Amino acid sequence: MQLAGVGVWSSQLRYGDPAASAEAAAELEELGYTALWIPDVGGPVFDSVGNLLQATKQVVIATGILNLWMHEPADVSTNYNKLVTEHGDRILLGIGVSHAPLIDAGEPGRYSKPLAATRAYLEAIDATEQPVPVERRVLAALGPKMLQLSATRANGSHPYLVTPEFTAQARAALGDGPLLLPEQTVILTTDRDEARAIGADWLRSYFGLPNYANNILRSGFTQEDIDTVSDRVFDAIIAWGDEEAILRRVREHHAAGANHVCIQVLDADPRAYPREQWRRLAAALA
Repeated sequence: MQLAGVGVWSSQLRYGDPAASAEAAAELEELGYTALWIPDVGGPVFDSVGNLLQATKQVVIATGILNLWMHEPADVSTNYNKLVTEHGDRILLGIGVSHAPLIDAGEPGRYSKPLAATRAYLEAIDATEQPVPVERRVLAALGPKMLQLSATRANGSHPYLVTPEFTAQARAALGDGPLLLPEQTVILTTDRDEARAIGADWLRSYFGLPNYANNILRSGFTQEDIDTVSDRVFDAIIAWGDEEAILRRVREHHAAGANHVCIQVLDADPRAYPREQWRRLAAALA
């Protein structure tokens, strides 16, 4: 599977009202977005994938990212193949190892050896009667070893909460062949105070997860940047401003080696579908 252009990453499409999500997905396809990405922090993720496939005709539906601790490999292969049979070859299965604080909250000590857990999960999928093809799966990868695994046991990487500089480093680690599909968070406002009011606490919640905090530190930021959500780290992770400012950041990812960039629009109401912002950005991309 090849994937280019710009997509949309949206928690609303995953956890919002199914009818509203289906309507939004159909519009996003008409607007020209090439993939729709949905997260997974529990629940029947393939029901959501099926709902979006049913509402669309050509756009790729991707999991960003399926939590390997929450789904049995056999169930993943069964559901994937059932949906491909019903809707065609439009599913990209993003798989990730999640974060220790989330997984251990329900079962202390369950989260361990993320690289080995991911490798074992892929091996279990490959051992099913109808495996998910390697070229139809990507991994959440930030560290060098996980990036290497995503190049050899999957069709590339879907990194989240990263900068164009990280994209360049990831491309160098992956080589020319594998897909590199970064997420880019955006806020459509030219007012810094408004942008920070929308995004600072959101960003702080991710900085509380070691995987992301460690990657930010590896990217040249300081613990103080993380603790204070400094303007420096805020501006590096979240693209905010007018349409041109957002598209400039997207172009930076593409120039750094991304095949495809999925934009996640933050709004003052985190539960609302940011349809006006999606339309404005699509118009700017056209």
